[in-house]
Amino acid sequence: MRRNYLISLLLFVVVTISHGQNIVPFNQESIAYMGRIETVENQCVKIYWPGTSATINFEGTDAKAILKNGIGTTYFYSIIDGDAEHAKKIKPDTLKTRYLLASGLPKGRHSIQLFKLTDNTTVTSFYGFELNDGARVLKPDHPGKKKIEFYGNSITAGHGVDVPDGQNDSGAPEFFNNYLTYAGRTARHYNAQYSCISRSGIGVMVSWFPIVMPEMYDRLNPSDPDSKWNFSKFTPDLVVINLFQNDSWLISLPAHEQFKARFGTTRPDENKIIKSYQDLVLKIRGMYPKASIICVLGSMDATQKGSPWPGYIDKAVKGMADPKIFTH
Repeated sequence: MRRNYLISLLLFVVVTISHGQNIVPFNQESIAYMGRIETVENQCVKIYWPGTSATINFEGTDAKAILKNGIGTTYFYSIIDGDAEHAKKIKPDTLKTRYLLASGLPKGRHSIQLFKLTDNTTVTSFYGFELNDGARVLKPDHPGKKKIEFYGNSITAGHGVDVPDGQNDSGAPEFFNNYLTYAGRTARHYNAQYSCISRSGIGVMVSWFPIVMPEMYDRLNPSDPDSKWNFSKFTPDLVVINLFQNDSWLISLPAHEQFKARFGTTRPDENKIIKSYQDLVLKIRGMYPKASIICVLGSMDATQKGSPWPGYIDKAVKGMADPKIFTH
């Protein structure tokens, strides 16, 4: 084990010298992460969920990120010194590649945040940052004291946020932008640590694909049922649950394959709808006994005038009689 460690250390030094750069590996304490990440020992960090980020503070002029994408298309923001208005979009390839995040920065202290914009259907391997020769790595900022975790569907994930005016939403990855969702904005407004457990098209009882939130909420890798998240790693003060929009559509589509798979030929009645919601909330409550939970619904047609779905949530929450569970 010690021999392998020394060989790895030597290779790291050789690579650093040969490139004339400062490599900051993924597992250095100088990199601050937010969101559920998987650390693969001596290899990389795996990034799955929208809103996941890696941030580094440094004194230097240039910075790169070393990334490799899995199957599918993913986009990240490179945000320099908190200036999201001029953020650069990064699209990782399936080959391990260095991506330029910033160059020609003025002397002084800088921060770079690598922020995942897209859905949870792809995985990206992050190997670390690469800074210019002579750059100095600084300590990370103290994280915000507040912690917020969101559970949601496309509204929370960021589906279609960047669709140009007058253009139809194709659901393409380049139109996702979790940074600009209500979830991302709320977390930044309160300077809160941010965790986003969401997927476009997901429901509580039924989704447009064969997985629902009660089966996914506790995963590290959302595509792997055996990959379980350690809830002790992040204990939010506040949980926001924004679900039921996709259920509201799909329970009216008896010919859809997922309707048949979940319900057979019988549409769920009000009692089943309410209980399914309560079951999910109680699962999350079991993980976070002290958190406040806000059960919200919006901002599509599940909340239009005359819709029964806000009422289902009101009844579900009232039935749980938990003074720290609220509705909006």
